[in-house]
Amino acid sequence: MTSQSSTLLCEGFAFPEGLRWHDEQLWISDQTTGTVWTMTEDGAAEPLVNVPGGASGLGWLADADLLVVSMADRRLLRVHAGTGEVAVHADLGNLPGYRLNDMVVATDGQAYVGDFGFDPRALVARFGSSALDGDQVPAAFLARVDPDGSVHLAADGLRFPNGCAITADGRTLIVAETFGRQLTAFDRSETGALSARRPWVTLDARPDGICLDAEGAIWVANAGAAECLRVSAPRAGRSAAVIDRVVTGAPAYSCALGGSDGHTLFLATAQNSPDARTPGRIEIARVDVPAAIST
Repeated sequence: MTSQSSTLLCEGFAFPEGLRWHDEQLWISDQTTGTVWTMTEDGAAEPLVNVPGGASGLGWLADADLLVVSMADRRLLRVHAGTGEVAVHADLGNLPGYRLNDMVVATDGQAYVGDFGFDPRALVARFGSSALDGDQVPAAFLARVDPDGSVHLAADGLRFPNGCAITADGRTLIVAETFGRQLTAFDRSETGALSARRPWVTLDARPDGICLDAEGAIWVANAGAAECLRVSAPRAGRSAAVIDRVVTGAPAYSCALGGSDGHTLFLATAQNSPDARTPGRIEIARVDVPAAIST
């Protein structure tokens, strides 16, 4: 396994999350302040929109409208390209859960949105911090939101579904189960339905945000340590395994591959939890394999 250290690109966020490289910019959700930011490759950041419910997952529709997860009110917002007008794209309040989390949007406009499933603070207060790695963690769902805003239950029984990624051919969805300590894969049909649930890899980590590279490997931000791990894709006769590591300056919560050549790994880090309001940072590392390109 190779290892390198990241370098600081920008700081001053509260709790950066939901990193995406899109339209030659890095997009960032600051969960604590609810602000969605755009950032140039050299670290110049500008606020775009504020989400009072707390901003998380980001993605785009075919018409370039931005989708943003509003966590506390359990809605998916749509920011219209050009005008900046914000509207409710979908309301997920009828699904059982606690607070919405990360999201991935497929090239066909279908969005997959995870939910905490429980209040982590309440669970820790009742059972102690070890409960987050035990059987007390309640199951949560992954929802599918179609381009027309209709909401469907895509999968359930997940342990804190977090970062998601869709393979370049659009046929496989991978979700990080933070408190399940694993990546889980599903086959994705032409209608967006998920099936054939299976483990992708089990990790000695708390996987948070993830992103795919051009070799089908997955970079995994480890919310339980100051690192981001690269996990190879499982092949016939070979299991997925950690093959590269980037050491960060603080626990890593999200990652994205991008930059002008696709070889920059952007990392969202913070010293503690969103409630601690400690300064968050965007760190970077140069990697050998560039970002995956969707087909």
